Amino acid sequence: MQLKAFDELELEYFTTEVEDHIGTLRLDRPPANAHDINVLLELQRAVEAVRFDEDVRVCLFGSSNDRFFSTGFDINELNEKSGRQVGYASQTSKEVIMKMRTTDTIFIAMVNGHCMGGGLELALACDFRYVGNDDDYNIGMPEIFLGLIAGEAGTQLLPRYIDRSEALRLMLTGDTLTPEEATEKGIFDELHDPDEVEDAAREFAAEIAEKPAVAVGNNKLAVNEGLEMPLSDALAHERELQNRLLGSDVAKEGTQAFINDKEPDFIAVEKGEKEPGYDE
Repeated sequence: MQLKAFDELELEYFTTEVEDHIGTLRLDRPPANAHDINVLLELQRAVEAVRFDEDVRVCLFGSSNDRFFSTGFDINELNEKSGRQVGYASQTSKEVIMKMRTTDTIFIAMVNGHCMGGGLELALACDFRYVGNDDDYNIGMPEIFLGLIAGEAGTQLLPRYIDRSEALRLMLTGDTLTPEEATEKGIFDELHDPDEVEDAAREFAAEIAEKPAVAVGNNKLAVNEGLEMPLSDALAHERELQNRLLGSDVAKEGTQAFINDKEPDFIAVEKGEKEPGYDE
């Protein structure tokens, strides 16, 4: 099966579009954007398309629903499917999340609505998270009320962003937070009026899209992968990623532009539309 461009995907539960090298992925599964294995498999296809689509330099991940980002895994599935099947779905979710974290494209979550359980875990898989400041939105990991744990990578991701005890407390109590409270704890990066969330995220995405894609990606991989290694191994990993860039066309473009006090055009260089550097 031939891999399709991101904006050519034919998905039931997501919409995709690309404009100015910014891909936008929106979850669309009424009424509350709860996900099951079919949603996760489509999300996996979308992430793989982002990985291979050179036209997508940043991906915004949001919702088509004006009240819900996602309420997490579909509780009806928990009731109807065997534990083994649900376990496989949970494992698939972890694998998709790892693909997001190891794909060298920046993912930015745009959370405008309730973001609970597996929905929050999907947001945590992104590199940055923007949220709407509406006290009616609930943010949390309520799996404890089902006799479960935050099993779509939540037990591992949340303590990597906020204090370990705070993360564990949220999982053990099932307490919900407002977007402002969640941002103060470090779960979200930026808090905006609900009608400004996408504009703010898109403005940041546009800034990233103008940077050299390989350098952006190598920064992401150095951080995400390096933090899981001993320091000596992480520094060796950083060195390898840096050495791939030294002497590259984008590095030549950046250094020559700096020397000549001009704006670099990394996109044109990466597309092969111009030679790196500037004529004297």
